[in-house]
Amino acid sequence: MLKIGVLGVGHLGKIHVKCIQQTDCLELVGFYDPDDKNALQVIESQGVKRFDTVEELIQAVDIIDIVTPTLTHFDLALQAIQHGKHVFIEKPLTNTLQEAERLLEACAIHQVKVQVGHVERFNPAFLALEDTKLNPMFIEAHRLAVFNPRGTDVSVILDLMIHDLDIVLSLVDAEVKNVYANGVSVVSDTPDIANVRLEFENGCVANLTASRISMKQMRKVRLFQQDAYISLDFLEKNAQVIRLYDEDSEHLPKDVPMMDLQTSNGKKHIHIHMPKTEPVNAIQLELETFAESILQNKSPKVSIEDGYQALKMAYRIIETIENQTTLNKI
Repeated sequence: MLKIGVLGVGHLGKIHVKCIQQTDCLELVGFYDPDDKNALQVIESQGVKRFDTVEELIQAVDIIDIVTPTLTHFDLALQAIQHGKHVFIEKPLTNTLQEAERLLEACAIHQVKVQVGHVERFNPAFLALEDTKLNPMFIEAHRLAVFNPRGTDVSVILDLMIHDLDIVLSLVDAEVKNVYANGVSVVSDTPDIANVRLEFENGCVANLTASRISMKQMRKVRLFQQDAYISLDFLEKNAQVIRLYDEDSEHLPKDVPMMDLQTSNGKKHIHIHMPKTEPVNAIQLELETFAESILQNKSPKVSIEDGYQALKMAYRIIETIENQTTLNKI
């Protein structure tokens, strides 16, 4: 069993505390949070020990779980890594690319594992497609949220869109060739709504929209590839795979309901499949998976390199929006 400590017990940190307590391979040693109100709530409701300093908590555990504001990620993670501790760190990885690059170097030196909290990788909808061959050539993502002051200290790109950037980059095995982006600040000092078009070297195109000023919630990704249309609803936690078959196709499913479609190229058959989704707690699963990667000495499912690539793309988009805004003012 691995000993773990939590840094930060705000809204998300409290969820992490509960999930760790329900995870068999992790022992929650305690937490550190300078906020007395947050600390008292966790002590009273969960019976968890509060440490007086970050240093004391780091010394007492095998894993540090960082659930603090993004601005603090780098200093806390570097301190833990330099003490030879494994680190789970909420997204985004760090506040700047330079900080992320320094953490990558520190990981290589101290030979520790770091997983980044891109939790949608553990969403039941995405997990349901693990056995489905995915080779999308067009991707459409919408992530809409009602306004919440929590998180508005950063752009909507880092707050919301980064989830879909990680998903897209994990699906497309090619470099991004071109980035086109627009963003608008409505209620905060950074963009609250943004639209992005990514063009990949292999011809794939991804259109992403993120908004934190919507009247409704939406977290959907649609994949279009040569043999299928795939819909993912991260909010409802379900997936749908629609395939079109030729009438004489040797891959035509047998003994399943099909819809017929008459086209200019002859009769086609449409098969709609709803992959089975398991009712899992995504945060608990990502923490369990990280613990397993340490115990089995394998790469974390969402490695620090993955977190860095998502952050790098986010800042490329932010720079594109800033340049576009400057041009519009001229």
